[in-house]
Amino acid sequence: MTPPRWLFWHRRDLRLADNRGLAAAAAATPAVTGVFVLDPAILSEPTMAPARLWFLSESLRELQQSWQQAGSRLLILRGDPAELLPRLAGAIGAEVVAWNRDVEPFGRERDRQVARKLQAEGHKVLADWDQLLIPPEALKTGAGEPYRVYGPFWRNWRGQVEQASALGSAASGGLDPLPPPSALIDLDPAQLAEALQSLPVASPELDHGFTGAELCPCRPGEAAAQVQLAAFCDGAGRVIPLLGYEPGRNLPAEAGTSGLSAALKFGTLSPRQAWAAAQQARPLARSDEERHSIQVWEQELAWREFYQQALFHFPELADGPYRPQWRAFPWENDQGWFEAWRDGLTGMPIIDAAMRQLNTSGWMHNRCRMIVASFLVKDLICDWRWGESAFMARLVDGDLAANNGGWQWSASSGMDPKPLRIFNPATQASKFDADGDYIRTWLPELRHVATRDLISGEIAPLERRGYPAPLVNHKIQQARFKALYATIKG
Repeated sequence: MTPPRWLFWHRRDLRLADNRGLAAAAAATPAVTGVFVLDPAILSEPTMAPARLWFLSESLRELQQSWQQAGSRLLILRGDPAELLPRLAGAIGAEVVAWNRDVEPFGRERDRQVARKLQAEGHKVLADWDQLLIPPEALKTGAGEPYRVYGPFWRNWRGQVEQASALGSAASGGLDPLPPPSALIDLDPAQLAEALQSLPVASPELDHGFTGAELCPCRPGEAAAQVQLAAFCDGAGRVIPLLGYEPGRNLPAEAGTSGLSAALKFGTLSPRQAWAAAQQARPLARSDEERHSIQVWEQELAWREFYQQALFHFPELADGPYRPQWRAFPWENDQGWFEAWRDGLTGMPIIDAAMRQLNTSGWMHNRCRMIVASFLVKDLICDWRWGESAFMARLVDGDLAANNGGWQWSASSGMDPKPLRIFNPATQASKFDADGDYIRTWLPELRHVATRDLISGEIAPLERRGYPAPLVNHKIQQARFKALYATIKG
């Protein structure tokens, strides 16, 4: 008897292992075909970064090979998923189309359209959560409301994660990562050839134009994600970066972070795999400081989910500030200043080093993301949405929820704000790049400058050698920003 054919639609889950939707399909039938749709509506966005296209292309190429090794295949199509998926499902006789849910407004509306069209043509749909440890519907305040503040969210989230982990196997609702499916059954070659005749089949090779692959710490593909995770959490017999994550994560000149942000964004790594690796590292910790470092990384995973779930519950975040008074903020929006910031030519070394790292490698250290965001908003008094778009147009790990959440945090326009934050770039540099190593790496024209002057930005004209003078004085701009903020504070 021929087993029923299922179709699995990959999106932000470019892996076979620990893929909840794919595991459900493979548990129902060995006859599973994979598909990824290159959607022009996404690929042609002005903020589609070349680095993300590179990461996507390389990850898809590996994923196709993984499907072949499992016994089936991944089809890659180009076009509108709402039009192509029903056609493909009909052509291959797929009874069920499965996928993993998304939190972004565009993705959720697209999924509703795809589901309606599939169901109208007699196909069943299976969609569940994969990209979060705890589903958004399961995390509410005592009043039944979504969380707006990280602290209480973290405590509830952590409790639910620990409870789910204690259940053991994933089959019983736990958080144990699932193995990849094997011994899948491919389509009959004749049926496949006939099905693909009228479909826009595409290659994983994308024309991305990204030239910073060697400098980017994020490595594409499921296999590379596992290598990076192992190196971060167990060190393979060497130093274990996770155990020094605090304070190592704040030092941009050091390799103190995991480099897994793009892997989590594209789903070449699951959050369950990241969580499990952290738990396996706990017996290796020999001090309270090392145990605290593991918890800090767990809190970073929680921050990721806080922003993901905030966007799910408050989709309006994608379009503007969470706090309505910020819609009236009198931004000055000097185009020349913005372009100098974007290009790493502000005359403030820590800012310019960070922006050049981004422009060259497609990635920026998280501490530096906060510093440059604060500088754009509170020194240059430019709308944070300009920075948000500039980041998305460059970041290999550009993720709507995380990027928007981070920018609104820096602008004090979002959730969980403390009293108005304004970072002094020179103070930040002195704390986190005390020897100037990070600055010198990305601003080689300033390698000769004394460290004290490099950090403060107070570089003598003759020492600049073509490097620009500072655009603004931080103390003056800080006072100006506070005065403008007073007009909307109410």
